Amino acid sequence: MDGLHQSTSISASAMRAQTDRLRLVSENIANAVTPGYRRKITTFEEVVSAGSKTGQVTTGPVELDRSALERVYDPSHPLAGDDGYFDGSNVDLVYEIADAREAQRSYEANLRMFDQARKMRSSLFELLRR
Repeated sequence: MDGLHQSTSISASAMRAQTDRLRLVSENIANAVTPGYRRKITTFEEVVSAGSKTGQVTTGPVELDRSALERVYDPSHPLAGDDGYFDGSNVDLVYEIADAREAQRSYEANLRMFDQARKMRSSLFELLRR
C-alpha cells in the first residue's frame, strides 16, 4: 500500500509543479507587450527528504530571462528615447504557447496516473473487504 501512496504523492507534486509553471507562462503572455518586461522562467527540482530522493518534484526559484529585450521603434511612445526606440519585452508567444501545451499535457498525464493509483487503491480495499 505504501507504493500506491507514494505514486499518488509523486503525481500530486508533479501536478503542483506544472500548475506553477503554467502560472508563470500566463504571466508572461499577459505581459508580452509590457515595455521592459522580462520573461519569467523556472526549473524543476527533485524533493529530498532525510537525505534520500522521494521522487517528488517542486519548482525552483523564479528567474528572469536575461536575453535581450526587443527594441521597438515608436517615436510617439512616452518611453521612447531621442532615437525613437524603447525596450519592449523578451516574451516570444510561440515559446510561451509551446510551454503551456507541454505543461498541460504533463499535468493531464500525472492526473491519469493519480486517478489510476486511486482506482487501484479502491480495488485493493474492495478485495480486502471480501
